[in-house]
Amino acid sequence: MSTSDTTPAAPPSDAHPRFAGALRELGLDVEVRRFPDATRTAVEAAAAIGCALSQIVKSLIFEADGTPVLVLMDGSSRVDVERVRAELGAARVKRAGADLVRETTGYAIGGVPPFGHRTRTRVLADRGLLDHPVVWAAAGTPHTVFPLDPKALVAHAGGTLVDVREQTA
Repeated sequence: MSTSDTTPAAPPSDAHPRFAGALRELGLDVEVRRFPDATRTAVEAAAAIGCALSQIVKSLIFEADGTPVLVLMDGSSRVDVERVRAELGAARVKRAGADLVRETTGYAIGGVPPFGHRTRTRVLADRGLLDHPVVWAAAGTPHTVFPLDPKALVAHAGGTLVDVREQTA
């Protein structure tokens, strides 16, 4: 009998394998919920979970002078690219394309979690995420989400709290 036969297996997870590994490395025991229909948008995720749209965490990749940057934003708000540019001191900031998102994070758009990425990037987390006791983020697939205290989520993502949401008139 090999040692692998006697070692208890980790419980199965609905999270993407890379993200499940990140949860284990961080010692996080969170409930990952899987939905039969994709929850690629914040609206779809909030409806499936039954929470406020602002409790959804959007993990968005931008390019700042060609360098990927992760912005964590609540589901009911939009990122103000000019505020991101000013925060980073960059000359130019634009939304990253699908190929760069997958290359940087290891996940497809609609399933990007706030941490557990293929490469380490700078993370900006909008302060509005702290308005809730619990927020929900993608667990690496368009079908999976997990809840977490927003302060813990920002800390595990290595995020800097900033004000980068688009201001409404």
